[in-house]
Amino acid sequence: MSDHSELDLMLRGYGLTTAKILYHFPDHPHLLQSYIWQDYDIAPTFPVLIRFIEFWKTKLDGPLHSVTYTHHKLIAPNEWRKVDGEFLVH
Repeated sequence: MSDHSELDLMLRGYGLTTAKILYHFPDHPHLLQSYIWQDYDIAPTFPVLIRFIEFWKTKLDGPLHSVTYTHHKLIAPNEWRKVDGEFLVH
């Protein structure tokens, strides 16, 4: 996502997704640890979150216990409008 500005992503329909990930310690599977992940993503398919979860499952040792997430669109269509105008000072 780093190749696009945040505003560009928001205008293309992305919103801020926050996920709380609980996972088991590799050496102590009876203990849970939490990890907070946040990125711009598109609801309801969440391709960025799904890609991160797949990365976690294939590359990291701590098996996932659960993932809870929330999503908030920062710019909705009714909040963005083009305004033409000019302020003259002096």
